[in-house]
Amino acid sequence: MDTAGHSEATTRRGLELTPFRGLRYDPDRVGSLAAVTSPPYDVVVRPDGVHHLQSADPHNIVRLILPQAATSGARNEQAADTLRRWRSEGILTTDPEPGLYVYEQSDGDGLVQRGIIGTLRVSDPADQVVLPHEDVMPHIVADRADLMRATSANLEPLLLTYRGNGPDSATAQLIEQAAGRPPLLATTTEDGYHHRLWSVTDPADVAKVQADLAQHQALIADGHHRWATYRRLRAEQPSPSPWDHGLVLLVDTARYPLRVRAIHRLLHGLPVADALAALDGRFRVRRLDVPLSDAMAALADAVETGNAFLLGGDGAFHLVDRPDPELLARTIPVDRPVAWRTLDATVLHATLLGHVWRIPEDSPAHIAYIHDTAATVRKAEHDGGTAVLMHPVREDVVRDLARQGVTMPRKSTSFGPKPASGLVLRALDV
Repeated sequence: MDTAGHSEATTRRGLELTPFRGLRYDPDRVGSLAAVTSPPYDVVVRPDGVHHLQSADPHNIVRLILPQAATSGARNEQAADTLRRWRSEGILTTDPEPGLYVYEQSDGDGLVQRGIIGTLRVSDPADQVVLPHEDVMPHIVADRADLMRATSANLEPLLLTYRGNGPDSATAQLIEQAAGRPPLLATTTEDGYHHRLWSVTDPADVAKVQADLAQHQALIADGHHRWATYRRLRAEQPSPSPWDHGLVLLVDTARYPLRVRAIHRLLHGLPVADALAALDGRFRVRRLDVPLSDAMAALADAVETGNAFLLGGDGAFHLVDRPDPELLARTIPVDRPVAWRTLDATVLHATLLGHVWRIPEDSPAHIAYIHDTAATVRKAEHDGGTAVLMHPVREDVVRDLARQGVTMPRKSTSFGPKPASGLVLRALDV
């Protein structure tokens, strides 16, 4: 069993996917399905995004995944009360039969991604069944755990990838057959993505998918903190319990390759001038008075020959590359593979954040992680901070490091498209 999709004689368990009774919005009780969906919680994050989603519909899922209150306890209690109320009022209803769910996302540029949603048996990294590739921040895991305990629910699926055995595999065939039927729901969200969902309830079909997936392991593409949360909650309960499984979307990237984007950094309280001055000749710096798109193109060219970053926030862009080799030798751990030591994210966290700028990477007061490039720059310009723009890592590099058991610095990648939150939830009491 490996991520390339080949099976071999082994005692190791593979992916164990289980059907569940999905909790879904009643389309007759909400303004529109699109208006109640949201990106994953860690993509929304900024208050303006939360407020926009809250105003889209009084039942938008953001009220569950990012409740707003003065304290963490009040936020979690609010989410739990909201979920109970929506269920009692019939806003959210439970599907009559347990099943797996085929999920499709597409856009106007020819992208189509299909996968299967179910509850996956939670495992530890040492089991080599679900492979993490990034470190997590303990305070975020604690926050998500408190929310899941309070609501007793998995409110949004993680995105996991695996490498399937081709179009004739049971899972691939079932997904394609389902996509030819009328869907349970179809909607188009404001980002232009079309979403469709089908249920698979026939026990024979479910069994075929389970047998197929049992040959494989998966890579966490999006949701490291939620997977770590699943592991924490499972450890708190004697087995068997509902916490032994967590809600996931599995996508076969041999058939549906994901897009890999970078996650950028916003450094609070560090003006661009100070960030550049601290480099003190240890990196090459070139000022670019060009639009953002041209600056990102220059960054893409620069990373072809080594580590490179783009700083913004002062009305211009500054291409930072060619780090001093002696500086790298002093600041980057040598007990990791070369592929890890040469990652841009490694150089950023170990050398720039840890040594040059001395910014704690796990402190929200000092650093924010933002997916949108333009938003990162706008926020830096507004707040007087520094935007550090990154170039994405290739998926094969991510997967190879994960298979070696090597985790990348936190928030190193953004795989997509990510599943929309709000299309199907899992309540642990059904």
